[in-house]
Amino acid sequence: MEIILKEDIANLGFKNELVNVKPGYARNYLIPQGKALAATASNKKVWEENVRQRSHKEEKLRADAEKLATILKSEKISVGAKVGESGKKIFGSVNNIQLADSIVAKGHQVDKKNIKILGSQIKEIGAYQAEIRLHKDVSVTIDFDVVAE
Repeated sequence: MEIILKEDIANLGFKNELVNVKPGYARNYLIPQGKALAATASNKKVWEENVRQRSHKEEKLRADAEKLATILKSEKISVGAKVGESGKKIFGSVNNIQLADSIVAKGHQVDKKNIKILGSQIKEIGAYQAEIRLHKDVSVTIDFDVVAE
């Protein structure tokens, strides 16, 4: 069944995208929750017109995302964490919320939902990597350090 997404849905698609899903998933979850519209002939015409009008805005958003990606690649980002007596192991673990806060502190807007820390959980001080999706076509892998507070 074809549907038009009204918002970004992980592992399915992005807002204003036409996707195929199983009919039960569409009728029982996506459409009642307001996350999608059935792709009828009239809805497709409205969708095509919206896509045509947004194409110029999308190019500007993509250019801004690429510019931010180059800035973030060169930026030195460090996340502070409380450390045990050994000086290496941290209390708890570092997550994408703390990384997003560190990036925002540097003056760049990044949504915590779009950050994926690569590898396993961060439980020690050291250097790590994370992937940030800035736009549906633009993602960047950044390096960051976990340091003692």
